[in-house]
Amino acid sequence: MIKPHGSEKLNPLYVMNDNQRAELTKEAEGLPSILISSAAAANAVMLGGGYFNPLTGYMNVADAISVSENMRTVSGLFWPTPVLNVVKDVSDIKDAKRIALRDPNVAGNPVLAIQEVEAIEKISDDQMKLMTEKVFGTLDSEHPGVSAFNSVGNIAISGPIKVLNYSYFEKDFVGTYKTAYEIRDEMAELRWEKVVAFQTRNPMHLAHEELCRMAYKAVNADGILIHMLLGKLKAGDIPADVRDAAIRKMVEVYFEPNTVLVTGYGFDMLYAGPREAVLHAVFRQNCGCTHLIVGRDHAGVGDYYGPFDAQTIFDDIPKDALLIEIFRADHTAWSKKLGKVVMMRDVPDHTKDDFILLSGTKVRAMLSSGQAPPPEFSRPEVAKILMDYYQSIDAK
Repeated sequence: MIKPHGSEKLNPLYVMNDNQRAELTKEAEGLPSILISSAAAANAVMLGGGYFNPLTGYMNVADAISVSENMRTVSGLFWPTPVLNVVKDVSDIKDAKRIALRDPNVAGNPVLAIQEVEAIEKISDDQMKLMTEKVFGTLDSEHPGVSAFNSVGNIAISGPIKVLNYSYFEKDFVGTYKTAYEIRDEMAELRWEKVVAFQTRNPMHLAHEELCRMAYKAVNADGILIHMLLGKLKAGDIPADVRDAAIRKMVEVYFEPNTVLVTGYGFDMLYAGPREAVLHAVFRQNCGCTHLIVGRDHAGVGDYYGPFDAQTIFDDIPKDALLIEIFRADHTAWSKKLGKVVMMRDVPDHTKDDFILLSGTKVRAMLSSGQAPPPEFSRPEVAKILMDYYQSIDAK
């Protein structure tokens, strides 16, 4: 396994000592508190689990601007996206230097973390515009990431945090949600040194499954980390529990034992395309992975990014910025000529008609009607889980 980003060892911000955590939880009851956004809560969970190593908390405005413009903090740490705690109103915390952060995603809004307040700064409209355009590549409010980023407020609370729990992820996704340090421990037990990570926010069809195999064989890996996003998505995306069930069934039936870890992480999707691909590389390095698969339109949405922008951005970052390597994938699909899944770039003699290609709209219509996609597109066991889901929501 490779070293974490920015340090010799992983430094998760979760308070692991039970007594210390109990003391801090009790202290939090008497601290000024503030209800944070879902995005800030997700940042806390990622900081707690070591995914955002070596950050020690939320960025100030100067660092957020610097990261947006140059992918480096003011001190020079390579980082691709702002990690902020932004709110609309700070009247509840006034001049406090130590505050409790309440979780918006759990009933009763329990305390998620304690933050040392280093600065409370208003972000100007021009600064919000700059960060939005640099990170998302657009100012279009129809972009789900742009909309979310600009809806939480314009007051940044910066400073280090101590994380007391992992929000709803541990309870809702037992056995699937894993911290970066837990993943490192599991891979160490399996004696994996070379590991390919596959990022997903969707169920995996046959082409995704075969892409993982292609990368696994190409880099001579010891294992594959299938790492799914478990946090907030845009309307219409398939819920995490359904994806989890579908992916686990695929791995159980079609992969060799002890070659794949199916796990998830607690973060809200940014839909930031190239910048989010770099963030994915950072926290997969923190998990210990040596390679990350980056395919067409990785972390994209709509037509905001070119199909390979999330790959070419890695050509523009300093060679020493990250240790993890990128496995660059083309669109994969079933070739009627060859009778197997191939990368389109590898078969220049093919035309579009030589592939089995189905749009997302077409697949959903088939699943909703109880019709399984062809086996060249989706494993029947996976299709059954997805059919049950779509038919259940259509029946409501």
